[in-house]
Amino acid sequence: MINSECGLLEGLDEVDWAELGHAYGRAQDVPGQLTALCSQDEAARDGALRSLFSNIFHQGTRYSASPYAVPFVARIALAGPHAVRDGVLWLLTRLAIDWHDEYDLPRGIDIRAWRAAAAEVSMEEALAWYDEQIAAEPDEEKRSRIREIRAEWAAGRLMDSRASALLSYDAVRAELPGLLGLLDDPDSAIRTRAVYLSAWFPEEAATVLPRLLDRLQVEDAVTVKATALVAVGLHGDITLTSRLSPHLDAAEPLIRWAAATALARIGSAKGATGLGTDLTGHVIAVLAAAAADTPRPDIDYNEGDIPGYISRSLLSLADHDLETVLCGVADCLAVMPRDNTESTAETALAVAFVEPFRDGLPLFDHLTQGRRRLLLALVKFGPWGAYGKKFEESLRSRRLPDTRAALRVYVGLPDDGQDHRTECIWG
Repeated sequence: MINSECGLLEGLDEVDWAELGHAYGRAQDVPGQLTALCSQDEAARDGALRSLFSNIFHQGTRYSASPYAVPFVARIALAGPHAVRDGVLWLLTRLAIDWHDEYDLPRGIDIRAWRAAAAEVSMEEALAWYDEQIAAEPDEEKRSRIREIRAEWAAGRLMDSRASALLSYDAVRAELPGLLGLLDDPDSAIRTRAVYLSAWFPEEAATVLPRLLDRLQVEDAVTVKATALVAVGLHGDITLTSRLSPHLDAAEPLIRWAAATALARIGSAKGATGLGTDLTGHVIAVLAAAAADTPRPDIDYNEGDIPGYISRSLLSLADHDLETVLCGVADCLAVMPRDNTESTAETALAVAFVEPFRDGLPLFDHLTQGRRRLLLALVKFGPWGAYGKKFEESLRSRRLPDTRAALRVYVGLPDDGQDHRTECIWG
């Protein structure tokens, strides 16, 4: 019988872990790692947390063991050793969502699309596909390996990544009512983690949203409040405009950014009636100011890439003030992580240059200020090189110069002689 650790791990030995799988095979090591999370030994706790991140959440993939681990992880988040609760909450969040799941910022999670995608691949189809691979593979060693993988599928230890991720997501969703109690935890770091976790369950909005709004009324920690504002925007609708708009004038830049981000989302949501001209202008102005002077990035959304999040929010409001939006996006490109720029660059080009120049490229000085600012930013910070082929194609399709050297000449900068066709943006 495994030690129940005062109820945190009750039922742990009732799960047939050896019949479940994770990234490295059978999951019989998971009970020991969960037990170690409750240890008084700091090194043991840290090692167990690293191991769990590696095996039941491996580079974003969740496995058959992942949803079975969730109830125990949730109990430890609620009442485990204080030193481990922050990390355990982060593990719980990653077990629910990851960047390859069916969601995007600033819109949030599209749970209907995710559930539909998860239902596309049946067990029968997967096994039939492996049978085809086995029949077509001439190498006996490779064929044996495919048989092993097929056997794991047939035993339920492997499945389509979208389906396995959704099972893990739903396991966390089932624990959410209890986890919402952490919104009132005395530790602001725990409150931040709990608020962030609560942002990703639109099917629970009726329960989550009132708790978040209550938290906003009493919260004085800047990061918690900013995280909650964005979460309200992800769950809420246009009826919350009056609750969110006063925060646009808060003293803290991070709070102003969060309120503008929330309002941009609810104002541009499908079926929304919009925020109105004056409020939309205010939101764009706040976001543009944040782009030029980015608030400190102690926030989990968009992996802490606030400029990237700002650019997406601004582009969702481009119909209201294109010039200010393009200038703001240009400021974002200057400070966002370079390997995150491709999506922003392509979307901004599509918004700024809706139609290609069919009668010849105009002089750079004849473009609007927003277009000039954007192209100058793309020259300096665009995703040029081996990982930017789609970006270069986007330029070409609009009859714009499609190499960095040519674009530098067009915007009035001398060619710096670099071979950007072979440059790797990850360097």
